[in-house]
Amino acid sequence: MAASNLINLGTKIVAVGRNYVAHAKELGNAVPKEPVLFLKPTTSYLQNGGTIEVPHPLESLDHEVELAVVIGKKARDVPHATAMDHVAGYALALDMTAREIQSSAKASGLPWTVAKGQDTFTPISSMLPKAAVEDPQNLELWLKVDNELKQKGSTKDMIFKIPFLISHISSLMTLLEGDVILTGTPEGVGPVKVGQRISAGITGFTDVQFNVQRRPKVID
Repeated sequence: MAASNLINLGTKIVAVGRNYVAHAKELGNAVPKEPVLFLKPTTSYLQNGGTIEVPHPLESLDHEVELAVVIGKKARDVPHATAMDHVAGYALALDMTAREIQSSAKASGLPWTVAKGQDTFTPISSMLPKAAVEDPQNLELWLKVDNELKQKGSTKDMIFKIPFLISHISSLMTLLEGDVILTGTPEGVGPVKVGQRISAGITGFTDVQFNVQRRPKVID
């Protein structure tokens, strides 16, 4: 099955915040003792080569490069020891963030939905089959803006590893085929503006490219 088709079958995107120590610290957040979770709608997906849209009145969005885990079969109350049996494969994803909106929401104790869930806010690659990735906890992630390296890190530095995340999340909500877990971003997040271009990848496996443009304004 083509990666994009499998991903599109999913019912939800479960994102993990602050899963790298250096990233938590760069934003002034405490290192979490349990996973910080939030949901993104599947309507936020953007396939490779698409255009990331910056909504009015924002001038930029923050980029966050992440390893995405694609669920291959239903997972509910899955033990840690068998969690990887529920993985279909992996992808490279970006968790685009309207940082101004998120900071305001955090200060007011409000959800991050508007900052994280808008259309085009989850650019994603095609899926790499599970068998093609020998060790998902030893992958190099990178991201460039206009060919300037901004993020580079390894999945070995995740605070909460993939089997734990699957087990933990499945104890809270059932994961279904095609659902995606975004496993967090390494340090180096920052703004990307209208007119710039993002390239990102998993070294040795896949890469993606996206233009950044202004979201068309609706005229009443």
